[in-house]
Amino acid sequence: MAKMRIMKMQQSQFILASASPRRKQLLIQAGYIFDIVPSTVDESAFDSQNVTPEQYARRLALAKAQDVAVLFSNAPVVGSDTVVDLDGEIIGKPEDAAHAELITRKLFSKPHKVISGLAVIWIEKNVEIVRADTTVVYPRKLTEPQIAEHIRQGDWQGKAGAYGIQETGDEFVDHIEGSFTNVMGLPMELLEHLLATLGIHPNKKPDLR
Repeated sequence: MAKMRIMKMQQSQFILASASPRRKQLLIQAGYIFDIVPSTVDESAFDSQNVTPEQYARRLALAKAQDVAVLFSNAPVVGSDTVVDLDGEIIGKPEDAAHAELITRKLFSKPHKVISGLAVIWIEKNVEIVRADTTVVYPRKLTEPQIAEHIRQGDWQGKAGAYGIQETGDEFVDHIEGSFTNVMGLPMELLEHLLATLGIHPNKKPDLR
């Protein structure tokens, strides 16, 4: 059994169960003070065939939060997982360049949804909250040179849907309906609301750099 650890809450407000640099950046910019303890959850062990994309994202977010929360008795833990929903098909992170190209050609042919599951667990206070946020992305039609350059640059690595809206911007996306940060992998509006209900607020002025 994993040994429970005590977190010094006066220094940190919560734990992020993710090593994602984009999630870290969003939380720092919002003004939160937090620790990072990446989950060890094996995403490939979760069945994506018999659930909706939202159910899948919520289950993974919860599993990641639980994986870290069992190590700490007094710390809120935030878990998140982002998938892309193309007409009900769950599209996660590409396995390699060829897979990334296949995903890119699929997604940039029609509108698709980006869904982030979000889980907050605080064992000491018997808190377990699981939510999801959805953003509709209306892509631009990509040219063959654009697709080739995108794959060559490797920006698709580690990203659900094989792209990052903060990097491709207006070149790839015409417009969105919903949260921009959700497409980046962490729906900040939803997370800020959930944390506020637990008495957790940004601890300093936002870093807008």
